[in-house]
Amino acid sequence: MGPKRVLLTGANGFIGAHLTAALLAAGHDVVAAVRQPAAMAARFPDAEAIRADMNQDVTAAAWLPRLDGIDAVINCAGVLQGGHGQDMAAIHYRAPAALFDACREAGVKRVIQISAISADDAAGTEYARTKKLADDHLKGLDLDWTVLRPSLIYGEGAYGGTAMLRALAVFPYVTPLVGKGGQPFRPLHVEDLAETVVRCLERPDLVRRVLEPVGPALETVKSIIAQYRAWLGRPPARPLHLPMGLVRFACRIGDLFGRGPLTTTALKQIEYGNAGHESGFIATIGFQPMRLARRLQLRPAQPQDLWHARFYLLRPLVRGVLVLLWLVSGLLGLATLDSFAVPHLAAAGLPAGLAWAVGAAGSLLDLVIAGLLALNWCPRALGLLQLGVIAAYSVFLTVIEPSLWADPFGPLLKNLPILVLVLVQMVLSEER
Repeated sequence: MGPKRVLLTGANGFIGAHLTAALLAAGHDVVAAVRQPAAMAARFPDAEAIRADMNQDVTAAAWLPRLDGIDAVINCAGVLQGGHGQDMAAIHYRAPAALFDACREAGVKRVIQISAISADDAAGTEYARTKKLADDHLKGLDLDWTVLRPSLIYGEGAYGGTAMLRALAVFPYVTPLVGKGGQPFRPLHVEDLAETVVRCLERPDLVRRVLEPVGPALETVKSIIAQYRAWLGRPPARPLHLPMGLVRFACRIGDLFGRGPLTTTALKQIEYGNAGHESGFIATIGFQPMRLARRLQLRPAQPQDLWHARFYLLRPLVRGVLVLLWLVSGLLGLATLDSFAVPHLAAAGLPAGLAWAVGAAGSLLDLVIAGLLALNWCPRALGLLQLGVIAAYSVFLTVIEPSLWADPFGPLLKNLPILVLVLVQMVLSEER
């Protein structure tokens, strides 16, 4: 079959970016429907990038203009955890269903849905339920659809669950495991998934089928981590079996502090199982995906892989320390308002009432920053706010009491490493 003009949602994500590259390499034209078209265009100048938001585009009318001249649609949008501006029901179900309905109205017959191997009500998660709703909606339409439900997808650019597995692989001295670490997967490299999608797009015999793209070998979490550990050049480590009660508690904490692999949804998905079934996928698709060990051997780990794995575990620690810093600073500021802030501000020439108001406002600002950090609100903007507030505090205190720079406890000097820590947190918070 000849080249197609393909509308691809989720093209800026981990899987979506690899699909974009594979489709372009196969000679297809890609129209990437993403929230940040400029970033997509910079990454893939040969693709056309248009703006779309799966949180908001939940009607067929929103998608119809984007389907002009389109031959096929691939939906690759997805999130593991909702909240913080991510509406899981919209991203997984309402927006895809609207897109599929628009395809029917526009006469775009070929649709490929990237779902999940655990898209089943029995999984007991909103992630699985909403994925299944979209799958079922698509299968009920008179379209040339294919639903792909892959197992664990991994690749050199680690993201989400695979990034967590790498991080556990470099844990010092021991390897933390959820329970016994026997949770099964059939890991599939992202390039093998991309090849699968390209073949589905080009082969009419794969229409109106549900396929489970899986790797050629059954692996456990324990064996995957061990292989990553060897790949990263770390010596073997003793397993540390974490009680499930402790893991569930940690996942609830993860739910409160933002998206990430350590959430109750991720844990339930792991417990449900992600190995799939021996459904003849390899025979059906017509090529042999590589085993994890072979893939790792073909692409030796580099220093940046080790850095990423180590920083991944430090990332929540960095944010947690900054939350603690701003929280304690705000609380202490309020507790010592009359004995510390007001006298210093009054000595600088501020009237007593204004000095009290400025001191209280500064303490409340610290508490607000602590709360926004805990919620992981707009990391870049919040980072700039922290830098600005720290710089303002430093300049103001330098003006009213420059001797603080010579204080042996370094109350102002410590602001310099804190500024650097904020910069590090800003860098670590950018996942895409």
